[in-house]
Amino acid sequence: MFKLIHTDKSTKARLGKLTTAHGEVDTPVFMPVGTQGTVKAISTEELKGLGAEIILGNAYHLYLRPGLDIIRKAGGLHKFMGWDKPILTDSGGYQIFSLATLRKLSDEGAEFSSHIDGSKHFITPEKAVDIQRIFGSDIMMILDECVHYPAARDYVEQSLELTTRWARRAKEYFSRPETIDHRPKTSMRQLLFGIVQGSTYLDLRKKAVDGLLKIGFDGYAIGGVSVGEPENLIHEVAEYTASLLPQDKARYLMGLGTPPDIIEAISNGVDMFDCVVPTRNGRNGQAFTWSGELQLRNAAYKEDLRPIDDKCECFACRNHTRAYIRHLFNTEELLGLRLVSLHNLHFYVKLIQLSRAAIREDRFGDFKEKFLSQYRKR
Repeated sequence: MFKLIHTDKSTKARLGKLTTAHGEVDTPVFMPVGTQGTVKAISTEELKGLGAEIILGNAYHLYLRPGLDIIRKAGGLHKFMGWDKPILTDSGGYQIFSLATLRKLSDEGAEFSSHIDGSKHFITPEKAVDIQRIFGSDIMMILDECVHYPAARDYVEQSLELTTRWARRAKEYFSRPETIDHRPKTSMRQLLFGIVQGSTYLDLRKKAVDGLLKIGFDGYAIGGVSVGEPENLIHEVAEYTASLLPQDKARYLMGLGTPPDIIEAISNGVDMFDCVVPTRNGRNGQAFTWSGELQLRNAAYKEDLRPIDDKCECFACRNHTRAYIRHLFNTEELLGLRLVSLHNLHFYVKLIQLSRAAIREDRFGDFKEKFLSQYRKR
């Protein structure tokens, strides 16, 4: 469960603590994305070493491969992947609507064809709960429809009504005692988060929040952002939606993240973040530093014998240079993408840790201003 500890005096930034079956999580928090039961190219021990407190998995991908039977036999997702800290799993709603082919929605659920082999599947709100029970997820997400931008208002209204009906069914099913038998045994019940949709229509966002609050969830996610809309709209929707959510529940902004995006959202009272950016971009040679973004493939770094960031204490920065890492990418050596991914995750975790310290000392406004003034986008 979530406990609000402190709110910064100059912004809406919050310190909190989220208690789960696999331990406590300090918030704000960044969750590295382990879509298929792994944070790409990074071991679980490396994740612990850089300070990750919780990671994210994806029900859509894990349901298709390796499948529920294998994860059940392993004793749940934690044991299957060798991670003993908290895990949040997305229900797969976004992937059903972005990756799957020939999808068809109804009141009952979502029918889709696998993007892997074309096989047919049908997921209901109840089945999404069952899947995540089998995983033993510390935090489960409801099944929802994520509407891409731009979307006509009448479609968004219909989609929101469907998502709200699915949310009610998910909560009712989740609350039945007999459904708990599906999950691996843990010392505490799993948590279920609702997801606020509504695209960029602020009145529909409010309608979504009102509907979810009537149902009642352990936490609330802001979904349907960073799906094609301009940056100013992303921040406007996230800020407005966060302002509607209860103070005593965790607030999770799904799928957003560049470092400036995260700092902006923290200042608006968001507690939890996930994004593939640090590892996906790291695999392509982009590094995040306190002065901004670097593309280490560029010729400018051919003879640059400095670390990625001289203010960083990660393994890559302690042991290797920009020139060496550029060489690794140019020769297609796998170590290059691992080093930059490690660095980026370390940077994200450190950014969150420093944000917490600034909130605790009521100086997050100054911290935010200084960071954004020094950070250069490339």
